[in-house]
Amino acid sequence: MKKELLEWIFCLVIALVLALLVRYFIGTPTIVKHVSMYPGLQENQRLILNRIFRMTGRNPKVGEIITFEAPSQVYSEENANQMEPIAVYKEVKGIGKKFVYSVLEITKTSYIKRVIATEGQHVIIKNGKVFVDEKELEENYLKPDVKTESRVFQNFIVPENTVFALGDNREESLDCRELGCIPLEKVEGIVVLRFWPMNCIKTF
Repeated sequence: MKKELLEWIFCLVIALVLALLVRYFIGTPTIVKHVSMYPGLQENQRLILNRIFRMTGRNPKVGEIITFEAPSQVYSEENANQMEPIAVYKEVKGIGKKFVYSVLEITKTSYIKRVIATEGQHVIIKNGKVFVDEKELEENYLKPDVKTESRVFQNFIVPENTVFALGDNREESLDCRELGCIPLEKVEGIVVLRFWPMNCIKTF
């Protein structure tokens, strides 16, 4: 019986490790918990995130919806540097805490937003609109008459190895306008499928 018990424990450990590897490197489900991506995504809808890009090195593209670790600071007009619009994160110390935070993601807060610009692109927010590389961004996914305003980051170049992302529901979204651009290492997943509710199934 002791041998059988050890075999069962071994099998459970292997299964747990495989599940964590799949969840961290391949894909995982998630639930929309805020209205910041309305009308494209609504509260309590369920999504599948692609995480394979972590191994392939493919960076998120403009227009894709991503999830990322919530920054630890919200910028204001007083402390924002238009030359360095990068999100700030506090370091999690301790192997156990890092495992729970980064792998199990139990204590982590994540945001879901749409990529608007990638590294090297020039972003200007003015007159209620977004301009990327001096061209007005066509945003058919927004509700009619939505205006994009920013009190913090308004005219900047997206830094290397970061992305600039906004919520579709601009008036109800805390995003890179106040957080700064998100380092690629903090991007957790790319939305590829909405599978619930059943009448709203959609690939992205």
